[in-house]
Amino acid sequence: MVFPARTREQLRTSIGYLLNAIYVSSASSNGNAGGTTLVDNTLTADAAGFDDDLNGKWVVVTSGGNDGNIRRIDDYDGASTTATLRTAATGQITSGMTYELWDEEFPPTSIHEFINLAVDEATDAIYDPVEDLSLHGDRIDVRHDIPSGISIINSVWFRDYVKYTDIHLCDRKFDETTDSDFTQVLDDEDRKEGAYSLRLTVASGASAGDRVTDSINSLDISKYDYLEFWFKTTVTTTAGQIQILLDDTAGAGSPLETISIPATTADTWTYHRVALANPELDIAIISVGVKYTSDIGAAVLWFDHIKATEERSATWQKLSAQQWRIDRANRDLVLTPTGRDYIGYKLIRLVGGDKPDRLASDSTSTQVPDRFIVNYATAMALSAVGDHTRAGHFMQLAERARRDFTSMSSGRKIS
Repeated sequence: MVFPARTREQLRTSIGYLLNAIYVSSASSNGNAGGTTLVDNTLTADAAGFDDDLNGKWVVVTSGGNDGNIRRIDDYDGASTTATLRTAATGQITSGMTYELWDEEFPPTSIHEFINLAVDEATDAIYDPVEDLSLHGDRIDVRHDIPSGISIINSVWFRDYVKYTDIHLCDRKFDETTDSDFTQVLDDEDRKEGAYSLRLTVASGASAGDRVTDSINSLDISKYDYLEFWFKTTVTTTAGQIQILLDDTAGAGSPLETISIPATTADTWTYHRVALANPELDIAIISVGVKYTSDIGAAVLWFDHIKATEERSATWQKLSAQQWRIDRANRDLVLTPTGRDYIGYKLIRLVGGDKPDRLASDSTSTQVPDRFIVNYATAMALSAVGDHTRAGHFMQLAERARRDFTSMSSGRKIS
């Protein structure tokens, strides 16, 4: 089931209408330059009544440069339909700016907290669906770090087939061009596939633009869409500080593909998949390179098994639930020896979910069914002002909505 992804502003408005505590309108003309007045000629006797009738009410500006401002009204002049704010808005409230007017007993900041209490209440009953492809079997490790952003795993799959072509096995040195600040070694101990990995020691004197390249037999990878490879570093890197270059000319001086290696945690072999930007041009790749784009200081880098893959050709198999478990204390996916051998040297797909996020701004969308949030938050707001009869009614509606959740709580929880 797919739930509507309504924003906090939309949820708040719905709650306001259920509370009979909101009036939505827009400024009819400019307020003063200091941002302390709001003018709206729709605030007639029906909406405002007499002078001071709006005193103490809350204004939430919902458009323009003041979007998100929450201010309280100190004084209202019925003749000019002008509300004076206790605290100035970010800037002038100009004609056409939309706003919400809330009754005094329902501060919008409290409504926001009630919305987030509803999100908290839904946690462990519903999860935001997640599929992750960042892990890869290596025939050795039975433990794999579970990526952040996953709180429950329902199933583990492995890619049993994908069309690919090897670009560089990293079992030989890059000897087409070599910067003097790079020292290369074939590492037969710290590796992921084959007999060696390529270890590059980067001197502290290395500077942006330094690179090493290697010539390869001409490859047509125009039918492929991803570059996949193993990478390890002794220092944590951010995205793009190290790049892989693919070129149809020697030395990779004008690469057809510049692959920015994603952020990588220090001292951890990481399997990366990066989409090719221009595969239709990659018909005669003859040079592959590693480029140092920013000064990360002295470091050691490892590379292994660089290949191009065709995503649409992939087929997947599900790993038996008896062949894996979760070590919650260490956030590890733990395979049985049989599960490890069954996966072998293949990409792993985790299917699960993440805990829903609290809504921190008006533009943030909910990951929890809005019907539950609206009814739960309305019940909390009514309870806060002592209207327990109506609060009980909306809480019942919230409980009915809770039963409609497509729960993922039958999976294996991580946190």
